[in-house]
Amino acid sequence: LNLTNVLEGDSMDQDVESPVAIHQPKLPKQARDDLPRHISRDRTKRKIQRYVRKDGKCNVHHGNVRETYRYLTDIFTTLVDLKWRFNLLIFVMVYTVTWLFFGMIWWLIAYIRGDMDHIEDPSWTPCVTNLNGFVSAFLFSIETETTIGYGYRVITDKCPEGIILLLIQSVLGSIVNAFMVGCMFVKISQPKKRAETLVFSTHAVISMRDGKLCLMFRVGDLRNSHIVEASIRAKLIKSKQTSEGEFIPLNQTDINVGYYTGDDRLFLVSPLIISHEINQQSPFWEISKAQLPKEELEIVVILEGMVEATGMTCQARSSYITSEILWGYRFTPVLTLEDGFYEVDYNSFHETYETSTPSLSAKELAELANRAELPLSWSVSSKLNQHAELETEEEEKNPEELTERNGDVANLENESKV
Repeated sequence: LNLTNVLEGDSMDQDVESPVAIHQPKLPKQARDDLPRHISRDRTKRKIQRYVRKDGKCNVHHGNVRETYRYLTDIFTTLVDLKWRFNLLIFVMVYTVTWLFFGMIWWLIAYIRGDMDHIEDPSWTPCVTNLNGFVSAFLFSIETETTIGYGYRVITDKCPEGIILLLIQSVLGSIVNAFMVGCMFVKISQPKKRAETLVFSTHAVISMRDGKLCLMFRVGDLRNSHIVEASIRAKLIKSKQTSEGEFIPLNQTDINVGYYTGDDRLFLVSPLIISHEINQQSPFWEISKAQLPKEELEIVVILEGMVEATGMTCQARSSYITSEILWGYRFTPVLTLEDGFYEVDYNSFHETYETSTPSLSAKELAELANRAELPLSWSVSSKLNQHAELETEEEEKNPEELTERNGDVANLENESKV
């Protein structure tokens, strides 16, 4: 027998919850709406608003940002963060505007010098040969900035203003090329898409592992190229109210997934089950199976590492709300040994199976274990029955033997040890 079977009995299956009256101070409407209240059965079915979505995108919108000029001070990052349709639109517009701008200047130079009035005059030396209008000036601007050089329109040495404009357009054209091509390259090589092949299990589970109650979830990498220096961390997102009455919306609390033991640093070649031991430092210390569905919390998990092919840092995120945390389940094994290699079955990556798990919180389990002076893996009921049987046997013995034993304390201690 183990503690799991004992704690599932009728006598120890009662979860007593005492409602706590929370004083609500005068707060903004958004804070008042998020204050913890008494949770009824109907309210437990209300959908919890996610802080981080399952695909890793943060469900937060920034409003009333007045200092918008800050985005322009870092224009490169602003362009990289834009969506592809806007990025491509800006890419085309920048080149088109520069070509039109310098084409207009080439046309003005030809117009001011009078080249338009001597188009058919062979004795006239124009600034740019074969430039007879705005369209030809626009084409010459494109040829100059892109260094195409068809050879039909050529600048002459009799036009110093044209030579200066040619230098300016060449330099500015190189700057525009470096900026826009660099922006497109960074956007294409962003490691965000690498995170698409880093997968998290659909559910998190709570069950016993090595005699301790643990919260677990699974991570995996679908690619053959590995994530270098991979590390995992988790955050608990839950609003709280301090003892002074201060309300903290969406308070973030660290969930230890092996930081002190080094288990948070992963060798992610095959899917791994990440385990969080629910102890006194855990935010789930006082949460039981009956209390879990009533909690409004979210677990955000973050997997970080360097992409082996590019060396860029990649981050993948996911989250679990209370309805996605299964109490009393374990993950189905996905790794099998084949002929000369290990095979991972990703069809079973998200599958779980039910296992015998106590419905009490980790705190209540620890109190029961301390009360019985036994490890968690021992049986409380069997030990109590053993004590009852010993008392019955002592009562059935003759008074003389009891008197003898009561007089010898040392022998009593030795027999009790036996």
